[in-house]
Amino acid sequence: ADLFDPIIEDYHGGFKKTDKHPPKNWGDVNTFANVDPTGEYVISTRVRCGRSLEGYPFNPCLTEEQYKEMEQKVSTTLSGLEGELKGTFYPLTGMTKEVQQKLIDDHFLFKEGDRFLQAANACRFWPSGRGIYHNDTKTFLVW
Repeated sequence: ADLFDPIIEDYHGGFKKTDKHPPKNWGDVNTFANVDPTGEYVISTRVRCGRSLEGYPFNPCLTEEQYKEMEQKVSTTLSGLEGELKGTFYPLTGMTKEVQQKLIDDHFLFKEGDRFLQAANACRFWPSGRGIYHNDTKTFLVW
């Protein structure tokens, strides 16, 4: 649409209305090829995966005790990561406003009171049993 074309062009560094995505090339399924080796097209990318832990219901059905159990299991597991995945776990309970705002500004932490999360009943017992983890280079995130 004419309204969005200038925004898309600006955001994607000159990707015009007439431009096309490069053809996909996933190559051998055992090796992942660089889809933009010259750096002409890909500015950034994000992969999101979501799932509850085995033995626990999805968010709307969790009890406060289950949230706390899950936070403990996840934080313990993540604290054992090494190499490029090594990082820091931040429990939301007791988090300072400064750390919270920094994580929000970095787009890592959603704002309290998100209407979509509230509608999904995902804010019960907030902030109990919640936390966020990111590696030292902020390229790997779990919340």
